[in-house]
Amino acid sequence: MSVATEAAQIRDLFDTIEEIEAVASSLSEDDERRRRLDGVVAKTLRQAPPVRPVVAGELLDLTEKTVKAWAREGVLAIHSREPRMLLDTVRLHEVLHLVADLRRAGKTRGLIDEVHRRLSDQSLLDRSDLATSLDEMRNGKGRVVRTA
Repeated sequence: MSVATEAAQIRDLFDTIEEIEAVASSLSEDDERRRRLDGVVAKTLRQAPPVRPVVAGELLDLTEKTVKAWAREGVLAIHSREPRMLLDTVRLHEVLHLVADLRRAGKTRGLIDEVHRRLSDQSLLDRSDLATSLDEMRNGKGRVVRTA
């Protein structure tokens, strides 16, 4: 399959996912329909085929060399290396969002560092123990602990 064809297929998939995410975000966070739509998005992305770096480059508007470097740095998740490198579609979708946000904000240099920071921040925010601690702090249940 040609790079253009494969990129068009993945772009169509991501466009469909964007539409579902837009509908889901219009619902309240405690709405069961939103959770179901988020589940559909997650399942669809997990079932999508892995992506070649050259195709990811087309989608991210980066060179294949840059995409491979990002994969080696852990910004893009590698699905497999043999017989050729293939990238995880779930992470690619996440990175695509981040890169688009950064570019809209006028950031064009040092993207890898900023994307890596945002992914690290998000992984911390996704931790349940941190969420619990933040909720306690917001509700005044926390206490300040200072070391000597």
